[in-house]
Amino acid sequence: MKADRSSRAVRILRYGEREGSRSDDQLAAEEPLELRVNGVPLTVMMRTPGHDRELVLGFLFGEGIIRNRHEVNALNTVANGEHPHLENVIDVQLAASAPGVDARWQRNFVSATSCGLCGVSTIEAIHRSAPPIANSELRVTPDVLYGLEARLRAEQAVFSRTGGLHACGLFTLEGDPVAVREDVGRHNAVDKVIGFAAEHELLPLERHILMVSGRTSFEIVQKALQARIPILAAISAPSSLARDLAQASNQTLIGFLRGRQLNVYAGRQRVD
Repeated sequence: MKADRSSRAVRILRYGEREGSRSDDQLAAEEPLELRVNGVPLTVMMRTPGHDRELVLGFLFGEGIIRNRHEVNALNTVANGEHPHLENVIDVQLAASAPGVDARWQRNFVSATSCGLCGVSTIEAIHRSAPPIANSELRVTPDVLYGLEARLRAEQAVFSRTGGLHACGLFTLEGDPVAVREDVGRHNAVDKVIGFAAEHELLPLERHILMVSGRTSFEIVQKALQARIPILAAISAPSSLARDLAQASNQTLIGFLRGRQLNVYAGRQRVD
């Protein structure tokens, strides 16, 4: 069984009731993961080790490099020549049917770091690959939404040790958890959850809720749209462009979901 590398023990100097006392603490692990496609390096992601296969599948799906897990012939951990113990190089062999990596990849799903694009043209570019959600008939009750924060927190084992990780949870419309993943990167946590769905052939996620522990960025709404998730909820606020994309994509976007309070920023028709 592989060792858990999601956190690391450190010695610290703690001030409080016993000033200057030495004690042990746990830090959330952050390590690089190199992704190769057909043997060619594609990107390096800083992530929390664990569920790396899901992270890779979710990333490839979100970037339009694959459309489902059957377009991956093999996903193998290969040797890191400098640090063999890290197991942090993954090579993906794509099927011939996969869209793959080409000149479109860099901006296939246009990120918020794009230059020379306004918000409107960015959303239009995204809708060429992932059209708005068609189904507006789904309903979720506030009581289901109110329960998501506690259910997400209950699954955050590494956060309970470290206090330093983001989380993303996939839930049914009844509020039952399907998968919860943690990572130092919010986008990585989302990719891990979507990768779980790809691995278990659950895509498209047309009858699910996505919950994130922090704020909702434009990229998170974009990834949810690609996976066809109609309802997104977050403990914190959305960005302005996240709200614009959700509204243009007919997605329900909820923020400040804390206790028995929430704000609906887009898609209010689904909150019953």
